[in-house]
Amino acid sequence: MDNILINQISAFLWQEADMLDHSEYDSWLNLWTSDGLYIVPIDPGEKDFSNTLNYAYDNAEMRSKRVARLLSGESVSTTPPPRTIRSVSRFRILAEDGGIVTVRCAQDLHEFRRDVQKHYISDVTFELVHNSTSFLIRRKIIRLLNSTDALQCIGFIL
Repeated sequence: MDNILINQISAFLWQEADMLDHSEYDSWLNLWTSDGLYIVPIDPGEKDFSNTLNYAYDNAEMRSKRVARLLSGESVSTTPPPRTIRSVSRFRILAEDGGIVTVRCAQDLHEFRRDVQKHYISDVTFELVHNSTSFLIRRKIIRLLNSTDALQCIGFIL
């Protein structure tokens, strides 16, 4: 195992989680490659995301629209805005090829909104592209543990 690489990756992914928890969406959008995809599949075993129904399948334009909706105050699903705390852990490098690193980790997300706390656990797979100083996200796949259950509201960014 490359300890230096895993430390760099974990620091990057902790930073990404912190940005989302503190609504630093413009900074978060800048973490992505121009062709990056943010995917939240309904079926936890799905691999063909473009031909199936997903909770999210966002390219750059859709990520920007999602952020604009979150910040507008006009979305019923995000009014009032939820407060979240994410913890990401259990980092495992699955592949490293030509400057692209595929890593899987666990995410434990707590949401508090309208006096109700909800808890979402997921496996998250990232494809990260090395840039000169850090990484950019080319793909983020969030496989919710309870994705096939009836989910009440996940209008925020997982």
